[in-house]
Amino acid sequence: MKIIFLDRDGVINKYPGDGRYVTKWSEFKFLKGVKLALKRLTQNDCKIFIISNQAGVSKGIFTKKDLDDITENMLKELNRSKIKIAGVFYCIHREEDKCSCRKPKIGLLKNAIRSLGKIKIDKKNCFFIGDTYRDIQTGEAFGCKTILVFSGKEKKNNKNFPLKADFTASDLLEATDLILNS
Repeated sequence: MKIIFLDRDGVINKYPGDGRYVTKWSEFKFLKGVKLALKRLTQNDCKIFIISNQAGVSKGIFTKKDLDDITENMLKELNRSKIKIAGVFYCIHREEDKCSCRKPKIGLLKNAIRSLGKIKIDKKNCFFIGDTYRDIQTGEAFGCKTILVFSGKEKKNNKNFPLKADFTASDLLEATDLILNS
């Protein structure tokens, strides 16, 4: 069984821009190819988790209820396409809160794995897909393979990226091909 950890903004939905947040459902826009990618992962019995920092809640930019509404609508939309998401885990803390769940710390990934019960996990079959350096750090810290996608914050031409991902892909659909062929 493959375990797929996905960042949200810039991987599943349109990246809102540096320092900006998706604050309500009407601002959430699925990226092209995302539903097809997630459907393929579902059909191949992958366990898919969404792992995302959403500090806008603790900063007072939007509420926990707003975040829950976005998540509920996202999951309804994915469910209509017969996509199974095993869980959605958010850190709503700010960096200065020093919590154990804010990426690049691995608390959210541990919680996701715990939610599976007593299933034996082989980290060689775990992938973290993200669009930022922090996402790649998180995947490495957890011990899984990392895929940097260029559909969000980072762009292919960034020569100063301080960490090398195991793989790079233009978007989630291309990352899905890498996973299913590995």
